[in-house]
Amino acid sequence: MTGQRVGYKRVSTIEQHTARQLDGEPLDKCFEDHASGKDTQRPQLQAALTYCREGDTLVVHSMDRLARSLVDLRRIVTDLTSRCVAVEFVKENLRFTGEDSPLAVLLLSLIGAVAEFERALMLERQREGIAIAKAAGRYKGRRRALGPAQVDELRRRVAARENKSAIARDLGISRDTVYCYLQRP
Repeated sequence: MTGQRVGYKRVSTIEQHTARQLDGEPLDKCFEDHASGKDTQRPQLQAALTYCREGDTLVVHSMDRLARSLVDLRRIVTDLTSRCVAVEFVKENLRFTGEDSPLAVLLLSLIGAVAEFERALMLERQREGIAIAKAAGRYKGRRRALGPAQVDELRRRVAARENKSAIARDLGISRDTVYCYLQRP
């Protein structure tokens, strides 16, 4: 019995589209994330990994859509193939089953390392661009999530020992952001 072909698509932002990924590929089910590939804590990736069963094939447009870290890429492929789930990368025309040739493993590592390198270069360029913009007085940073009145409300409610999760929910921010505002002078 042949298992299902399970697709996984990923783009980094809400504004980007996954339409070109896996276009024309026959799939039984597909999972899609709009999140960075910097780590594997993406809801639909985790759902896809949980969904895959023995005999299934996880189909991904390219390796960098699955993971931007070589360690993460190899871990995911090894975990799936050890569960008898094949992993297929359409763009690279590679399929991993756990019984892979040394050349296939080398290609996985090599292409995965290139994806990791591309991400590192992108972050380096971003930092350089921010530094140049700051030096020219054009970079103001990210817009604050809360205005001065909301910050006063947050501090007052925390001083009144209200639940921080409830405060965050009411103000439309995360709990982490609550703590960030509490640390600021």
